[in-house]
Amino acid sequence: MTPYGYGIVYDLTGHGVGRKLHEDPAIPNYRSRSKGIRLKAGMTLAVEPMITLGTADVEWLDDNWTVVTADGSWAAHYENTILVTDGEPEILSML
Repeated sequence: MTPYGYGIVYDLTGHGVGRKLHEDPAIPNYRSRSKGIRLKAGMTLAVEPMITLGTADVEWLDDNWTVVTADGSWAAHYENTILVTDGEPEILSML
């Protein structure tokens, strides 16, 4: 839990967007000390921050798709799909 009283979900990440549902690279939704991959024009990425009002721990339900907080607290998830270009990135989900 952060000093502000919410949890940041580390078990799930954003991802690359292509021909499959979730593709590489994994896109952390939190600050990371490592630099990660170099972004290149043409990459399309899903950025998906997820926070909770309690623990950051999550559990998967029996359908292997639905994710809930381990402590039953409320959570928020937001996603934007971004196209990396040679200039300013394009937020495709805002078009």
